[in-house]
Amino acid sequence: ATLEDAQAAAATGQIALAHGWASALAAQGLMAAQILLTLDDLEDRRRYLNASATLARLLALGVVPIINENDSVATEEIRFGDNDRLAARVAQAAGAQAVVLLSDVDGLYDRQPTDPAAKLIARVDAITPAIAGLAGGSGSGMGTGGMAAKVAAARIATAAGITLAIASGRCDHPLARLAQGGPATIFTADAAPRARKAWIGGGLTARGEVRIDAGAATALASGKSLLPAGAKAVSGTFSRGDLIVIIGPDGRPLARGLSEYDAADAARITGRRSDEVAAILGHTPRACLVHRNHMALL
Repeated sequence: ATLEDAQAAAATGQIALAHGWASALAAQGLMAAQILLTLDDLEDRRRYLNASATLARLLALGVVPIINENDSVATEEIRFGDNDRLAARVAQAAGAQAVVLLSDVDGLYDRQPTDPAAKLIARVDAITPAIAGLAGGSGSGMGTGGMAAKVAAARIATAAGITLAIASGRCDHPLARLAQGGPATIFTADAAPRARKAWIGGGLTARGEVRIDAGAATALASGKSLLPAGAKAVSGTFSRGDLIVIIGPDGRPLARGLSEYDAADAARITGRRSDEVAAILGHTPRACLVHRNHMALL
């Protein structure tokens, strides 16, 4: 089949798939939402912010996002090619603490799982060349991924401070089985700060500054996002998604983060309460100036 055939099939099947998820979750008293993504959506910083904000709001509302690759519009150059790496990237955007990948085996083995002498590797603290070599190529009969893709996903997740587990999905209640200590391979998260936080807090060139009051500084220190009400002044020329420095009341930098607004709109809503922002901007506003998920304290 050609890529066009796969795209047409995806467009047709997506309706049935979404309906299946919605029905299954409704039976458990849960509401489903559908999000279709391509690699570009998580590589472009503004679209990354959009996806991250949508995921955060859905989870806050108690809605279960069902996420899949947008195969009907993706091209071979920008396709994830497997849902394992997509899961790891989405976990970054959602600020998740863990990822679970369900496979047709219990996890990563020290040799082919069909070998009677094969032993499950229960824990991986570092993805060495030897560990990557055990994954081999694509062995699954479904999808384009395999154990190699799952180990690649583990590399993405753990570098971002997210633990990843590979377990079997060929059993009843696989997540409960995993939670109860069932067989799996656990890739432990790096002890270093999350890669994105390190990236934000590191040597990037900031495009502007936002000065904040003492109340906002206290809120940031406790892990909160920066709201417009806590801002006192905005300087610089920046667009939504650009890096800005957050300056405390004593004039010292407190944090760096990705702005949810461009400089002009940020200046218009500085010091304003959240319920005033919509009227000032003339459209539905973002929830904050800088979200805590896209902020690194200094």
